Amino acid sequence: MNHTAQVSQQLKALKLSGIQDTLDLRISEAQQNKLSYTEFLTALLLDEIEVRNMNKLKRLLQTARIKNNQTLETFDFSFNPSINAAYIRELALCRFIEKGENIIFLGATGTGKTHLANALCHQACRKYFTVLFYSAYDFFKELSSAFVNDKIDKLMKKLLNTDLLVIDDFAFKKITQQQAECLYSVVDARYQCRSMILTSNRAITDWEEIFPDPVMANAILDRLAHNAHQIKIIGPSYRKKMAPNMKTLDIKK
Repeated sequence: MNHTAQVSQQLKALKLSGIQDTLDLRISEAQQNKLSYTEFLTALLLDEIEVRNMNKLKRLLQTARIKNNQTLETFDFSFNPSINAAYIRELALCRFIEKGENIIFLGATGTGKTHLANALCHQACRKYFTVLFYSAYDFFKELSSAFVNDKIDKLMKKLLNTDLLVIDDFAFKKITQQQAECLYSVVDARYQCRSMILTSNRAITDWEEIFPDPVMANAILDRLAHNAHQIKIIGPSYRKKMAPNMKTLDIKK
């Protein structure tokens, strides 16, 4: 066995796949360019760091459960000029996460709220923040299931510890007292220290209607909206633009 093969096996044993994959290339480059030992080692270490960062990003995206095709790069700002693209790109720097601030996207169905929420999640993952993305239906369904299966403590720990928690289509239906109490625990624990993004097609003033207890509703909504970036999207449905020939059904009562 030659020395290179032996080193490759040792790298595999140490789980240094980034260096192992580029070892032959880097040796050749070092010989051709007469690199110093330090330059050669630096190139190998950068290869390892790049691979580890790529793997970390892949894990974060999988855990986040976001849509891969809904990024800032794929969002058509020209379709609705009323959306402040510069402001969205500023938010994409993720300073709001560092400050523990919330974002609330409001607007009619199909105006791009979910896409923008997904896009900001992508940006957060690229900066190695942990993210969890839920539809409101799945969020409250998972809460109810956790209670039934005695796993609520485990779920709450996950919801409290993630850097960015997203609830899409918030306030679309009424929730139970138990669900409201859990939501309060999450919102209160995350208040001003860990960020949330919410999207809704209802005005914030209407959100109180989904809660069984108006006092708890006020406590939750006050914490969600305080110092939040509230972005109201007014304009046509992007979804309808993408399906101009979509047929509608006449439903007779």
